[in-house]
Formats: sequence, C-alpha cells, structure tokens
Amino acid sequence: MRVIVVGAGVIGLSAAVRLAEAGYDVGVFARDLPLETTSAVAAAIWYPFLSAPPDRIAGWARTTYAELVELAASVPSVRLRHGREFLTESRPVPYWADVLGDFARVGSPPRGFKDGWSFTTPVVEMPLYLQYLVKRLEAAGGSLTRAALSGLPNSADVVVNCAGLGARLTAGDPTVTPVRGQVLTVEQFGLTDWLIADQSPSDLTYVVPRSNDIVIGGTSQPDSWDLSIRPDTAQAILDRAAVHVPELRQAKIIKHRVGLRPARPAVRCESVRVGEQTVVHCYGHGGSGVTLSWGCADEVLALVKNA
Repeated sequence: MRVIVVGAGVIGLSAAVRLAEAGYDVGVFARDLPLETTSAVAAAIWYPFLSAPPDRIAGWARTTYAELVELAASVPSVRLRHGREFLTESRPVPYWADVLGDFARVGSPPRGFKDGWSFTTPVVEMPLYLQYLVKRLEAAGGSLTRAALSGLPNSADVVVNCAGLGARLTAGDPTVTPVRGQVLTVEQFGLTDWLIADQSPSDLTYVVPRSNDIVIGGTSQPDSWDLSIRPDTAQAILDRAAVHVPELRQAKIIKHRVGLRPARPAVRCESVRVGEQTVVHCYGHGGSGVTLSWGCADEVLALVKNA
C-alpha cells in the first residue's frame, strides 16, 4: 500500500522509517529537507517539554527512551549522558521519570535554586541523526522528495501529516503556534555532562554537550515567527549558561541558530477519513519531537495498519 508522509523533521522521518520497514511503499514529501527543519536546530536531549497531555506523552516518551537507549549502542549520533536540572521551586518527581534508572534529587542546588535532580538520558546529535534516519528510510525502500504542498496530497491510499507548524495549512489547524527557540553552538572543550537551569518560562538555560560541539540555549517565546538571530539574546543566553559552566566564556562560537517549535494545546495523533482516503495526523509536539518520536511512530504504524 502506498503511504505519503508529509514533513521531514524527526517525527515525519521516524514514522516513515517505521512504515517502510513494515513493508509499506513510503514516500516523504516536505517543503524543508531534514537539515532545514526545526528538528535540526534542537539540542535534542530526551526530556518532555512543551507538550501535552501528560498520559499520552508519558507513554510515547517511554517507548522512545527505550528505542534511543538501544540505538545508543550502535548509532554514533545517539549517546547516553548524565546531567543535572536545577529548579527555582521544589517540585514532585516528574511523571516521566519512572524510566530513568539513576534519577535522584540534587542535594545542594546552586545559589538561586531550591531543588533539582540528576539522571542519565539520551542526547541526540540531530544533524547526524536526521541523516541516519534518511539512510534507514532509503534502505527500506522509501524516498524523500522536496515539495511545496498547498495541502495534503490525494495520490496515496494513506497520508500521514507530520508537517509540524505546516499543519496550520495542511490540517487547517490554527491551534498550532510557533514557540521561538534561539541557540548557539561552541567548540567542544571536554564537557561531558548536560545542564538545565531555567529561571523563567521564556529565558531557558541549558548546556548540552555533543561529540564536536556544545549546544547552549535558549528561549521559549510563544507566537513569534522571527527566524532572525538576535545578538543581544545570544549574549544573554551565553551569560546565563556561563554562570554554571564558566569555561563557556572562552569557547569559540561556531554557529547561531533559531527554530520554531510547533506547539499545540495537545499533540494530535489520530486517524480520520477524508473521502476515500485515510489521513493520519501526527503533529503539535512542541519541544518534544525527539523525545516522543518513536512512540508516535509506533502509533502511526498502528493507525495505518487499521486504515
């Protein structure tokens, strides 16, 4: 059966891989190729963020965690890294923490913070990982094509809509809105552990080491379509991060990036009938695309099988 997947970010590619490896004739059509998507900008630590509802998020996240842990044994772009998150207020243990074998409270958080925890989690190097997914898709007989679509195609038995923000058009869904994220990368100087230390909802502080660089973020600015690099924001991001990792001030800056997270009140993952065609919608993952990717891909596969 022919299946067209719309969108080539991590959600679309993961779903396409699952479908192709299950024997479907899969073609991915996307305006933006993988390295041009918001997924390519992500620091990509497994960590549910800016997504709902909690019960479904927890299930998808658990499935993805298990998959990424398995991939970490053989795929260089996926690594398990230890790190800490500091909190300005005490919170209960997160609903998604049950899969983390070494989850623990931080005994003495730094000044300005009241609580925190540490754990080991997958960190995904997105530019490399997206290329890995494309190769895996093609090895299973699938294809990837750049296409500027004004709506969902009607030339396949099933269409899987993983268009992210593009779902405003492909699904006619205005509840999908952008949340602007700005990051910078610096040269790797031997850092191994990640760090999260947010002090406000819009000004994020995270430091995520990768093999050859370190991603420093960030922002969470709702309803902003601005893809330009803001130098003052970049400096503020670096200043916040350097409080916790002083060596960042001397690190050579490699690149500045901006991505628009596809936020929605709840992730939409469901099948609908449109005339003679089945449309499986899977979009609105906010800042949790990587974190939910394989769980959602499994659900997409199940929905397509039942079409």
